[in-house]
Amino acid sequence: MELPKLNLHIHSKYSDGRNSIFQIVSTALDKGLDYICITDHFTNSWKADVIPNLNSLDKMEMYLDEIDQFQKYLLDEERQMTLFKGIEIDLSSTEKFIINTISPTKFDILLFEYLENIEGISFIKKIINYWKRKTKNSKNFPLIGLAHFDPSFFVINGMNILIDFLSQYQIFFEFNSSYSQFYSQKYSSFFNQLKERNILVSIGTDSHHIATLKDIEEAYDKIKFYELENNLIDLIQILDKKRI
Repeated sequence: MELPKLNLHIHSKYSDGRNSIFQIVSTALDKGLDYICITDHFTNSWKADVIPNLNSLDKMEMYLDEIDQFQKYLLDEERQMTLFKGIEIDLSSTEKFIINTISPTKFDILLFEYLENIEGISFIKKIINYWKRKTKNSKNFPLIGLAHFDPSFFVINGMNILIDFLSQYQIFFEFNSSYSQFYSQKYSSFFNQLKERNILVSIGTDSHHIATLKDIEEAYDKIKFYELENNLIDLIQILDKKRI
């Protein structure tokens, strides 16, 4: 069975990407991708002084409106590719900034970056639980994933806590071609647990330029190597429900 081609981690000019959403969508169509997600940066940490990001409600609304226009275009034109609304949240951001600025149901996918310790897990849990209390229809709640997550932070200490967290909150691990060291065979015990616990997995390239949109083959090879195809299929099934 041939797996659909997806790239669920892409940056546009709304943050530090070099291309417009139009250019990204056009190139992804040309390259035969089946699912893509624009996931521009969101932060009020030190990073906010270094890169452009979705740091205001007005900018975020413009971003979401533009993606929405292209979603409608793909649907109206009956194109096979599906576009999702995403955002990449810097865990160094303040809790107040995150919960006051992001309305989760406006997004299809939320990525959290820089999860490095058990305290970070507690921080994410607190935010998700707050959002879920405020969300009337759980079906509208977005998929949540870990952007370019480094398993080494938990291999020695906290692995069971991490796996329980991923399972309980249905959070996916991202095979990111820009950080291939994070799916090294030295983390086989981590990937074995992903398989055993049916943890979702995804693919992203952290693209900042359209030239890298389809740099996904290595990630697919590693998913097959760790026998995680069914975990990816489970994620794709959730994506399919979101586009109906």
